Amino acid sequence: MPAPRPERRPVEATLHGDTRVDPYAWLREKSSPEVRAHLEAENAYTEESLGHTRALVQTLYDELLGRIQETDVSTPAPRGDWEYYHRTFEGKEYRVYCRRPRGGSFDDEQVLVDGNALAEGHEYFSLGTVATSPDGHLLAYSTDTDGSEAYAVRFRDLRTGTDLPDVIPGTKWSLCWANDGSVLYTVPDAIDRPYRVMRHVLGTDAADDTVVFEESDQRFYVSVDRGADDQRILIHAGGKTTNEVLWLDAAAPTAGVHVLASRDEGVLVYADSAGEVFLVRTNRDATEFVVKVAEPGQPHTDWATLVPYDPATTIRGITPLAGHVVLEERHGGLDRLRVVDRATGATRLLSFDEPAYALSGASNLEYDTSVFRFAYSSLVTPPSTFDEDLATGDRVLRKQLPVLGYDASRYRVHRVWAKTDDGTEVPISFAARADVPRDGTAPCFLVGYGSYGIAYDPAFRSTWVSLLDRGIVVGIAHIRGGGDLGRAWYEAAKFTTKAITFTDFVACAEHLKAEGWAGDVVAYGGSAGGLLMGAVLNLRPELWSGILAKVPFVDALNTMLDASLPLTVTEYDEWGNPEEADIYAAMRAYSPYDNIVDAAYPPVLATGGLNDPRVGYWEPAKWVARLRDHNTSDAPILFKVNLGAGHGGASGRYGYLRELAFEYGWLMNTLGVS
Repeated sequence: MPAPRPERRPVEATLHGDTRVDPYAWLREKSSPEVRAHLEAENAYTEESLGHTRALVQTLYDELLGRIQETDVSTPAPRGDWEYYHRTFEGKEYRVYCRRPRGGSFDDEQVLVDGNALAEGHEYFSLGTVATSPDGHLLAYSTDTDGSEAYAVRFRDLRTGTDLPDVIPGTKWSLCWANDGSVLYTVPDAIDRPYRVMRHVLGTDAADDTVVFEESDQRFYVSVDRGADDQRILIHAGGKTTNEVLWLDAAAPTAGVHVLASRDEGVLVYADSAGEVFLVRTNRDATEFVVKVAEPGQPHTDWATLVPYDPATTIRGITPLAGHVVLEERHGGLDRLRVVDRATGATRLLSFDEPAYALSGASNLEYDTSVFRFAYSSLVTPPSTFDEDLATGDRVLRKQLPVLGYDASRYRVHRVWAKTDDGTEVPISFAARADVPRDGTAPCFLVGYGSYGIAYDPAFRSTWVSLLDRGIVVGIAHIRGGGDLGRAWYEAAKFTTKAITFTDFVACAEHLKAEGWAGDVVAYGGSAGGLLMGAVLNLRPELWSGILAKVPFVDALNTMLDASLPLTVTEYDEWGNPEEADIYAAMRAYSPYDNIVDAAYPPVLATGGLNDPRVGYWEPAKWVARLRDHNTSDAPILFKVNLGAGHGGASGRYGYLRELAFEYGWLMNTLGVS
């Protein structure tokens, strides 16, 4: 079957004296039968091209599924009179959310909501918020049935198990209960930006819901949540570089909205409610963030510092408890937890000894407790849930995720540093089977992200075991643009310096090869990590044995010049606004779609979702078409689009594993392993 060749219909655009020609702009016409036919042809071509891998894909699927204990239960988390948890069942795609009386047994279980029952009849299904009312009698839950991330909220009386007639359509992400039994939630504007906090009173028409807060700045998203102490409701309005925090009395949500921290350009503030005070994490005069103690109505100049600022340590999050505060920190590129005694100010650190690992707070649903729950894993250690009594230091392992047939002793974790052209050392975390030789022959799967200040933590993924078992080295490049080494690490690769992200990734691949850890390298990234894939493919096509790009943001310049698209305006603080000449020049130099040239490209597999509200399906569709136009090798350039899903692909756990097995089949075929 020949590769699909969409018709070239050139569209010219000139800005800042530069003219670009886009031959495939028409592929954005989602409702066009021609576009639909082209996407279906792409899927058929991909299936045909990889038909010889079907047996391998089935083997991989069986392996991936075989490591999962399909019928399982999470560790119950106490809150008030109940303990909350979720179950999975063999043969069922979705979680079942449950609770039992505190201190009771599973025999006393009450099912809150069954995702499998709600998903019946839908090709795609996602369960969003699951939240019980303060008195424990009612449940609010939200669902998305097409992948567009527009959630309908419904309510259930847990005393009778029946749904109430109230339905709130088209909500966006956040929702919480007030203590008076009303519900606060966010809705999107015309560009899909959560911009309003609304209040719903049960028994009334959602069309009559009142506006609590509205944000007019299109750079800013709005979220709403209950404070840790359940006394206040917090509203965060902000973007990538600036935000503000407001609050309401949870017992009297109509009594008015109060400002805790007003917006100040370039200042980020995140807050939680902790009894008589707020705990605020801010980068004001502290690039890597510091935690302050703020009283209601107090100016920020009078806020007290909880722990002295350390520029070598990034504070990533706060969990307030009645007698303690737990800070989630990143130091030297690794996670740690700092426990602060609120009465004495004494601190101590929780950390682990593996070369690379992931560590974070887990399901901490109560405020008036000294027990803190946290989660730990590494590239070879399955996720483990611990409870630690912060008053005594006693630690209990509550659960380690079962991984059937897995023996951690067969693998090793490594952490090395690659030196870039500017002298910066970039960490690489990777795992390999213990007997894999360091002689430059091992195939390598190198992943990266490098945007939004998000750290790509070296956490356990049972799906990677199938790669490790076949002698594939699996690595994570902790490149600049991400938050792996702090806020400064992120800000070093933004706007006009974004290209540093891409050259860092190249340096990591070169280092692994030069040091004998890797031979052939297949690179992987998704979403903004897909931008990384497109950029490094243009930079060094000969370096890669293959590129796997999931829902890739590869048409960056066209997208960032279209303010009508979801995310574009809010993303100016991440990528810059190309209406400005210097930003345009920088983006013009790295935007993957705009920098394809005649070259011998390696095999490429790109994926997309027809209903994706974050990265339009047309971005990978256009990118693949243009790559084929300029590819001088016979390597296949493939595109697979999910015609019934969005940014995350298939929604159920079995559907997810089937998609992953398909991608791994392509990966192994590309690397020549089976």
